[in-house]
Amino acid sequence: MDWFNNHLLTFIVFFPLVWGVIGLLIPTTSGSGVRIYKNYVLFGTLLTFLASLVMLDRFETYGEEFQFVESMSWIPRFGIQYLLGLDGVSLWLIILTTFLMPIVILGSFESVEKRQKEFYFLLLLLQTGMLGAFVALDLFLFYVFWELMLIPMYLLVGIWGGKQRIYAAMKFFIYTMVGSLLMLVAIFYLAHQHHLLFGNYSTAILDLYRVHIEGGSWLAPQSLLFLAFALAFAIKVPLFPLHTWLPDAHVQAPTAGSVILAGVLLKLGGYGMIRFAFPLFPEAVAQYQMVFIGLGAIAIVYGAWVAMIQPDMKKLVAYSSVSHMGYVIIGLFSLNAIGVTGSVYQMLNHGISTGGLFLLVGMIYERRHTREISDFGGITKVMPLFAVVFLIVTLSSVALPGTNGFVGEFLILLGTWKASPLFAIIAGTGVIFGAVYMLWMFQRVMFGEITHPQNKELKDLSLREKAVMLPLVIAIFAMGVFPNFFFKKMEPSVERFLSRSISRPIERYDESAYSNLNTKKDVNHGIAQSH
Repeated sequence: MDWFNNHLLTFIVFFPLVWGVIGLLIPTTSGSGVRIYKNYVLFGTLLTFLASLVMLDRFETYGEEFQFVESMSWIPRFGIQYLLGLDGVSLWLIILTTFLMPIVILGSFESVEKRQKEFYFLLLLLQTGMLGAFVALDLFLFYVFWELMLIPMYLLVGIWGGKQRIYAAMKFFIYTMVGSLLMLVAIFYLAHQHHLLFGNYSTAILDLYRVHIEGGSWLAPQSLLFLAFALAFAIKVPLFPLHTWLPDAHVQAPTAGSVILAGVLLKLGGYGMIRFAFPLFPEAVAQYQMVFIGLGAIAIVYGAWVAMIQPDMKKLVAYSSVSHMGYVIIGLFSLNAIGVTGSVYQMLNHGISTGGLFLLVGMIYERRHTREISDFGGITKVMPLFAVVFLIVTLSSVALPGTNGFVGEFLILLGTWKASPLFAIIAGTGVIFGAVYMLWMFQRVMFGEITHPQNKELKDLSLREKAVMLPLVIAIFAMGVFPNFFFKKMEPSVERFLSRSISRPIERYDESAYSNLNTKKDVNHGIAQSH
């Protein structure tokens, strides 16, 4: 018990991997063996989620900047450490990851037929990589977890994906690897600069925060280093025009891969900006602020327009991810408390709503083996409960007040207005376009006459599918009605992030200002004028 208390993060990060390795010993040659193995994997992900809830309960809102810190020398000659810790931002991303994983596992019980043991093991390995990246406080260790995630996702798409799975897997791998290599070079440069300034190498993030890199021009070292980090994270987001790998990966990936890709992996791009790119290179951030806000605004509108003309439901949802993640970028680069808070919240929202959409599309695909919108119509007559759940998740995606999506987008647009009213207006049109393509898709799939005979025989949600979707529906309304519960934990971390990312000190903001967001209460007085 003492080991668990002192090494809680290590347990949360590596338990899925250890559990998966042990699970490989379970024989799966018979049907009963396969069922036992699936339940074993599901139980392991639930244990990880419970451990993360223990961490949430023990997290002190106004405690140390990084809590549950674990440190051990790893490669001392180069100052590389096994260093873990989390703050109020990474806390909620860990909760999101451990919350989604049991849902993904349960949602895959009937959809994966070949190599099931390898499939679930790769999901557990992927979970370890994602969790490790969110809590690594050493840049080299972060890079190890960052690269570790590539392997299982590449295999999940390449083995269990659609007809063009090899093309999609290679494109995903190449895009991410190119950005990662530039980031690795920048990491080595930072470690060398620490050695020049302080006499020793270090890749610990708090040590590197103290290293000032020369800035002031477009070709200054700080600007180039920022671009190296920002490129890696922008590819992961993905930000226009680096987004082209995402629709292919989403469409070809199995449902579980699409949910994890949208729900968690994309968030690592935004998280990397918060933890590394902004605090390490504040002058470069100010220099490129409007460039990235502009690209984010373009991504919002472009993603919505392209989604509007998609005939495939899954590809429509994939392009909606491009649009929604554009909000995350403009909120972060607004460089004020209200926009950054909205961005962090939007990352959580997107994981819930878009993950839910991919699950629902996967459920209808399992029944009809098609995702073409034109192959449906009148589904509400045979699948009324499915239609209700689909409507709830759709309304969350279009940011209806009372749902989680409204809170994040509302804050982001307010924060962006402070930085650039023009780009805020452009981004605001994305809300309208988002409602158009999502509700139009819902109308064509759910209403009208049943023109295809196969649709008359469709069965409504099973008990397992109800269990998959119920937690997501609860989260949609809980996050929409009680956002302040989440804001309280992340508030000090947002303040520290801004204090490092811009030159002027950041005042505290009144958390009560967020309590009535769904009535569009004016929250401007509750936020410090930080930009």
